Amino acid sequence: MNRRQADFAGVSRDEAMQRARELVPALRERAARGEDARAMLPETEAELHGAGLFRIVQPKRWGGMELDFTALVDIPAELGRGCASTAWNAGNFAVHHLLLALYDERAQEEVWGENPDALIAAGIAYPQGQARKVDGGFVIGGHWNFASGVDPAQWNQLAVTVRDGERVTGHRMCLVPRSDFEIVDDWVVLGMRATGSKSVRAKEVFVPEHRALDMTLARGSGDAPGMRGNPNPVYRVPYAALGSHCLVGAAIGNARAALELTCEHVKARSTNYTGARMRDFQAVQLRVGAAGARIDAARLVARNDCLLGQEYAAAGKVMPMEEKLRIKRNLAYAVTLCTEALDTLHSVAGAIGIYDGYPIQRLFRDAHALAGHFSFAFDAHGSSWGLVALGGEYSSPTL
Repeated sequence: MNRRQADFAGVSRDEAMQRARELVPALRERAARGEDARAMLPETEAELHGAGLFRIVQPKRWGGMELDFTALVDIPAELGRGCASTAWNAGNFAVHHLLLALYDERAQEEVWGENPDALIAAGIAYPQGQARKVDGGFVIGGHWNFASGVDPAQWNQLAVTVRDGERVTGHRMCLVPRSDFEIVDDWVVLGMRATGSKSVRAKEVFVPEHRALDMTLARGSGDAPGMRGNPNPVYRVPYAALGSHCLVGAAIGNARAALELTCEHVKARSTNYTGARMRDFQAVQLRVGAAGARIDAARLVARNDCLLGQEYAAAGKVMPMEEKLRIKRNLAYAVTLCTEALDTLHSVAGAIGIYDGYPIQRLFRDAHALAGHFSFAFDAHGSSWGLVALGGEYSSPTL
């Protein structure tokens, strides 16, 4: 049965951006409540559904907007001005629609044919999941951390390493319904609390072949089974190289919010001890200026690499390994810039910045919490690119 509630195929990029922009005041107002709940609030989920912002890169033939890849940066970045956790979840759920477009048509029908608004969470660490081949599919099990937004999700994409005895034979992203995995309520953390990024586990779950995507087919070759029905080049962008760009918007938007709030605060404030206007201190001016430059640079770096990924995809070319590693390096550096911007802006607050009621305190915690994601680890990704640039060998079966 098709339960399609809305068709967003006619929504333009500009309209989608405007819808995101209009949500910012409400998201900012309820951010503290989301943090207390340790989950995406039901009213936030309802508004994102109503605006179609979970479905920005879902194929048009399933009622999605099918926007270009840069939308995965720009729209979460706009939402992030209101709430970084909301931006994170929106980007995650959106990119999982993009990934589903690569699956066999039968998997798409099972999810979108029943409910095109379905939310899909993910556990993306292959070592945390195990699988063995059986007739008709795979039997999987594992314990996956950081399944962002999992509470309202009807499906989950779980990464597994397939083994034949001790020998690794493949890496699959297994699509499983809510009835086949358990949520572990362990999300008690420093920041990004409203993402509800709880762990999930599964044991001896059978996954049919058509719901177990071979991730070596998602490297930009155009060979994924879903590409036959979804030929738009956006679905050919190499997933392991650029899939995490859906998250950088949360860092950019969070930093932009901190800049906006700092400027408001400084305009209205005099120092407690001398009565001098804060805006007249050159040190404050320089910190605000440096933070703004870092935020702008982060956005440009992230968007530029999305455009490059689209260029390769549109030309039907597979991106070289060194280029993919450069993009992953740049993503980590972009988030580093955003974290540095938050640190600079938080320092402007002085002693007032330690109070829970000071909004940039939460943004500061969120910046450092999201920066812990492996995709943003510059030591790992900077050194990988450096190795190849210096003539070394780098190997990754899914990249």
